[in-house]
Amino acid sequence: MNMRPSPPRRRARKFGRWAWAAPLAALAACSPAGLLTSFDRLSSGGEAKLAVAGTAYGADPRQRLDVWVPRRADAEQRLPVVVFFYGGGWNEGSRGDYGFAGAAYASQGFVTVLPDYRLVPGVRFPAFVEDGALAVRWVRDNIARYGGDPDRITLAGHSAGAYNAAMLTLDRHFLTDAGVDPNIVRAAALLSGPYDFYPFTEARGRAAFGAWKQPSETQPIGFVRKDAPPIFLAHGTDDRIVLPRNSKRLAEMLRKSGAPVTLRLYQGASHTDLAASLSRPFRRRTPVLAESARFLLNHSR
Repeated sequence: MNMRPSPPRRRARKFGRWAWAAPLAALAACSPAGLLTSFDRLSSGGEAKLAVAGTAYGADPRQRLDVWVPRRADAEQRLPVVVFFYGGGWNEGSRGDYGFAGAAYASQGFVTVLPDYRLVPGVRFPAFVEDGALAVRWVRDNIARYGGDPDRITLAGHSAGAYNAAMLTLDRHFLTDAGVDPNIVRAAALLSGPYDFYPFTEARGRAAFGAWKQPSETQPIGFVRKDAPPIFLAHGTDDRIVLPRNSKRLAEMLRKSGAPVTLRLYQGASHTDLAASLSRPFRRRTPVLAESARFLLNHSR
């Protein structure tokens, strides 16, 4: 109902008008997301650089993160920080494939942290959200050495990663349990995420959340509160993987509670169009990078 599987026959169509890239990805032994990172490296510009790769924020091999920084940052200036969580249905994904997202927000003036997190079937909810909280704790304790301001931390994510960021933003107990003041999150930018998807009608949702005894505790919409940080919600109107009603419903509930929220619906954009728009060659697809970065910057001054 809210999240739809992608049969193998349709997989090449997931990235909309750039489905032609799928054969290239196969030849390069590269995922579609990894292909975007390759395009970024080949394209001109170079406003961002990888400052650290694979540093540990926990003991598990999946608890590793990368830090991207603006290439021409002033060494004396502390920059705003965004922690970006990638998608993949909670059962796939790699920070290396999503370097384009780290570079994208770094190009907008952020120190950008890109964590891996544990995946289904090795773990179930809430482990991947708990990993996100540990990553935020690492950022609080370490980001200053990379030019980031620990008092200006924001969160962002796409798809399942937007879910993770939403839970960290709205359900205060995850950060509290990790020893972090939840007020450390100044704002969040959530792209194409599922926030109100119970009952679990498809395989990914059942695998990630079906064993949890209180399903309401898995839904970000259940943790809407008046004192939530400002939230930017973005969705494509042609998203058939995570339906736009998720963002519309969360925005409605946040507004009713009196919490600050901005909803942007991109006409004709698909689920993966918003992720592709973070990559340099496809930034004309939607203005989501510029708009979400401006929102995060305005709320982290």
